[in-house]
Amino acid sequence: MKSKIVYICSNCKFEQVKWSGRCPNCNTWNSFEESEILKKGNVKVNTYIKSGTVTKKAQRLSEVKVFNSDRIVTDINEFNRVVGGGIVRDSINILAAKPGAGKSTLLLQVAYDISKKGFRVLYASGEESESQIRKRTDRIISELSDESIWIYSDISLNNVVSVINEIDPDFIIIDSIQTFILEEYLSRPGSPTQTMECANELLRIAKNANRPRAVMIVGQMTKEDELAGVRALEHLVDCVLMIEGDNLEELRSLICTKNRFGSTGEVGFFSMTEQGMVSIDNPSQFFMTQRDDSNEVFGSCLSVVKEGNRCIVVEIESLVSNSITPYPSRISDCLKRDQLNTLISILEERGRIKLFDKNIVIKSTGGIRLREQCVNLSVIISIVSSLKNKAVNNGYVFIGDVGLTGEIKRVPSMELRLKEVDRLGFKRVYVPYGENYKVGSFKNIEIRAFKYIHEVIYDLF
Repeated sequence: MKSKIVYICSNCKFEQVKWSGRCPNCNTWNSFEESEILKKGNVKVNTYIKSGTVTKKAQRLSEVKVFNSDRIVTDINEFNRVVGGGIVRDSINILAAKPGAGKSTLLLQVAYDISKKGFRVLYASGEESESQIRKRTDRIISELSDESIWIYSDISLNNVVSVINEIDPDFIIIDSIQTFILEEYLSRPGSPTQTMECANELLRIAKNANRPRAVMIVGQMTKEDELAGVRALEHLVDCVLMIEGDNLEELRSLICTKNRFGSTGEVGFFSMTEQGMVSIDNPSQFFMTQRDDSNEVFGSCLSVVKEGNRCIVVEIESLVSNSITPYPSRISDCLKRDQLNTLISILEERGRIKLFDKNIVIKSTGGIRLREQCVNLSVIISIVSSLKNKAVNNGYVFIGDVGLTGEIKRVPSMELRLKEVDRLGFKRVYVPYGENYKVGSFKNIEIRAFKYIHEVIYDLF
């Protein structure tokens, strides 16, 4: 049995799926009443029943039971970090990314990991056949044991629900929601009606009080890099995950933009290989070039960015060359173009260094996007290092924003950043002047505070 909400005119019994102020059939105002139809397939099996019948009693907030062991923890550390420590057992989540970013690959790895822990998993796909899924499994998983994974390929969510009732899985993957349909509705797959009704059906399955299940939905993305479909889909789910990264690059970033059971803004890093998505458990080593003290290079500088609750040391590289055209190039794959041009202007006017006839290229090791303003000081110093052909010591780190006045300005979570630098054993940190630094709490680093950008340049070069 399936239920469908409709609106019926009390005057002429005209029926439509949305409420409106005036009936288009008899022109009567405020005559629509919400009603529920029970269906079996496409056949109505009873008359209209007005909604509002109480089938569940309300509970006092203080009497609601709380379950502590309500997460399925995987062995993929970066995935656990992003979702808040593990997948909540009665949650519905959505994972979206561009085609080829690794959505299905990552979820197949998660499914295999969960199945080894004794959980039953159903992987339902509306895009690939069972044979195609098995071929990907053979590529990314070396040995298939007697795992508890079931594969089902069909676009009918009605049949998927029947399979769920048959095998009783703990974790359900729907790949992807825009390809599935409910037979009660005549819209095409991917339409707003089908997408939302399928999502509502999966929500009912996940939130069943007698048998909670974790549901992971794969979502498609538009050309504007937004989740395809109506915005209501994001409001309906508990957790929204996005995979970012160029398909030609190795690095993939898993970002959480909504999480009812954890913090938002968390980022997990993965390396896309032939064996699937490999978790980068120590990002600081991945985003730095390992060099000896004697191996000095020009244009390399270190800074610390904060991704979620974690601080990561990143390396910024600059290349400055003479321009043979009246309009020199300004190229960056890790910074916004406007931000780079602003920093170059500050360096010219406040740092007293002329760059009007120089090409400037900025790159970050590992391909990480530099979204925080705390890297501005490091970017400027790397440009000066490349221009003067003088290397910056590998043990120096630069943390600070740079204003249009040439002043070095403080950034949030400075103490956390300094603790990470001290933990990794660096020698010296250049920071904004005026911060109340707890010098005694750091073992390895020397803190050097400056007020203006030209003071830092003079101290180094």
